[in-house]
Amino acid sequence: MAFLELRGIRKSFGDAHIIKGVDLAIEKGEFIVFVGPSGCGKSTLLRLIAGLEPITSGTLMLDGRDITHAPSGKRDLAMVFQSYALYPHMSVYDNMSFALKLAKVPADEIRRKVEAAAEKLNLSSYLQRTPRELSGGQRQRVAIGRAIVRAPKVFLFDEPLSNLDAALRGNTRVEIKKLHEALGATTIYVTHDQVEAMTLADRVVVLKDGLIEQVGSPLELYDRPANQFVAQFIGMPSMNMLPAGALPVLSELTGGRLPQDGYLGVRPEGVRVHAGAGAGAGLPGRVDLVEALGSDTLIHVDVAGRMLIARQNERTSLAHGDAVGVEIDPAVLHLFNREGRALPAA
Repeated sequence: MAFLELRGIRKSFGDAHIIKGVDLAIEKGEFIVFVGPSGCGKSTLLRLIAGLEPITSGTLMLDGRDITHAPSGKRDLAMVFQSYALYPHMSVYDNMSFALKLAKVPADEIRRKVEAAAEKLNLSSYLQRTPRELSGGQRQRVAIGRAIVRAPKVFLFDEPLSNLDAALRGNTRVEIKKLHEALGATTIYVTHDQVEAMTLADRVVVLKDGLIEQVGSPLELYDRPANQFVAQFIGMPSMNMLPAGALPVLSELTGGRLPQDGYLGVRPEGVRVHAGAGAGAGLPGRVDLVEALGSDTLIHVDVAGRMLIARQNERTSLAHGDAVGVEIDPAVLHLFNREGRALPAA
């Protein structure tokens, strides 16, 4: 039996069906990331697990115990919110210890737990400060520390880094990953950021319109997407997607396996651009945009009215309007039927 199990979980608000039947098994110690576009239901699903919203139907099991209708305070879970939710008039120490004091934990045990959590999070020298005396990253660490001291069975994170700037997001993401490895705690993390999903997760759960589209390791989803939605949602920039009839050469590239009403997908790194359009230079195209990112270069190319994005490690002298030849690597193609489902590999 899985450590945390969702069986047929549904959530409706009146006639609006938000979660439409989710089945998911999470093992002890796993780091699971819910990802998907805005409105897909990922935060709602997390709130159902936390007990902050009642489940319309279905069963939620934790460590062999049915917690479907248990109040949030009795579920042995701890949630870290996007907004930090710290008490502004309390010190860092009091914020981190508040739940333990309510539970009437002995004072010496509270101090030991808070100091241990503060040391893990590099907060030891800030315990007597109030939240307004801290940076955004430090406040988020306090919120994480408040969850740690409770020693819950599952940590729940609801987009905890979205209020931080880019540099702090990167640093705090690394801290969360290291913390998970040190604690070995089961963690469910909600984000819309693909980088967070790809770098943090043991398994990623991709959601769309209240349903799970695919569950797998980050590289499984990247290399073997189950459908067009996952293929284009995972990866930045997203997978190039071409209807079968867009270019006559596509059927030849796939050895005739591409259905006439299907789609061909290729990641940007599977597209190569050569200066000058001529014999042997691939499909003729014209540069529309060049994005120089330092370590990578993204080249947007118009090929017969279809836009393709190529990613290359080398820098380029190509500019808008330049004629180029475009090659598509047949070894890294993804084929989809008319419904957008992935076709099995040859």
